[in-house]
Amino acid sequence: MKKSFLLYALILSLVFNVYTYMFLSKEVTFEQEKYKKTTAKLKDSLQSVTNKLSDANYFSLEKNENAQNYFETVKSDKIRNYATLIPYITAQLLDLNANPKGNPYIGQEQLGANKFVINKVKVLNHRWIIADYSDGEYWGEVLLKYFINDDESVSFEVNQSLLYQK
Repeated sequence: MKKSFLLYALILSLVFNVYTYMFLSKEVTFEQEKYKKTTAKLKDSLQSVTNKLSDANYFSLEKNENAQNYFETVKSDKIRNYATLIPYITAQLLDLNANPKGNPYIGQEQLGANKFVINKVKVLNHRWIIADYSDGEYWGEVLLKYFINDDESVSFEVNQSLLYQK
């Protein structure tokens, strides 16, 4: 009786060990495959987002080598570097929001009690800027020309302005 009990216990122990080994080896394989699929999916997602960002920044001074070369031909190092020029131009344009009648380069007259101010600016190339503006009630966009003067100041000119309907 004692020998048959030991035999059954040995067989049962062997079956449990084989089952555990098979389960764990399959689980490791399954987890590795799952990791590979997730990694591939994340790489594809990252590539997709990178492509979309590249497409979104196609019209920008940061990506336009021809526009960047325009500034390299000028012999001034103060603000002619495009990396420092973009924040400088943006700051100059946003500083004009302090005007009591609103930013003069909106291209729209004040409609209500609030003045129009520029909210967002994107420097497209060595000559154009697109900006978003609002007075809290009305929203619009304006296409501006900008010029860097000899004294390193920036002058702006409204090219076209668009006010969205309420």
